[in-house]
Amino acid sequence: MILKNEKENGPLRLRSGLGSMVNGVKTLAVLFLCAWLFSYATCKYSFKDVSIPVEVKTFRVNYLENKARYVNPQLSPQLTEKLKQKIIGSTRLRQTNDDNAHYDIGGYVSDYSVTTTGITSGTSSTNRLTVSFHVIFKNTLDEKKNLDTDVTSTFDFNSSQSLSQAEAERNDEIVRNIVDAVFNKIFSNW
Repeated sequence: MILKNEKENGPLRLRSGLGSMVNGVKTLAVLFLCAWLFSYATCKYSFKDVSIPVEVKTFRVNYLENKARYVNPQLSPQLTEKLKQKIIGSTRLRQTNDDNAHYDIGGYVSDYSVTTTGITSGTSSTNRLTVSFHVIFKNTLDEKKNLDTDVTSTFDFNSSQSLSQAEAERNDEIVRNIVDAVFNKIFSNW
């Protein structure tokens, strides 16, 4: 950048590099503006109150039994409690224990079984735990919306683990997946 004296060659002027400096400042300003805009531009995606009519105010979750041939004794109480928490945390509905709840939710574990899914060198390498849940949903305000259906989740584990080891390791995932599947069946219009 060359500065010339006003007496010798006219007014002070920046001769070289001025264009690139101005372009650099403009680019920096645009980048700053974009960063600022994108820091405030957010997309909020939520399942809160998905497909719940305005007149529906209350729900009840009955004890979710385990009617499978193999009974994991912890599963029923955990499913019951986690489903209640999911509905309370994800909807505007109020929990009640009355028989006249607008949404009455029940069901049972219908299958809890292990099968071999992978074989290596003639021996079992991977097992699969299949958990099926039968959902019984009653809408006391609109009986056409009642639901009687099944949801199933599978969980693979190494065959070197016993079932009780796999259950201990994957318990939170098992409960979360079944609860999410039941919740989506009831509250989503997919």
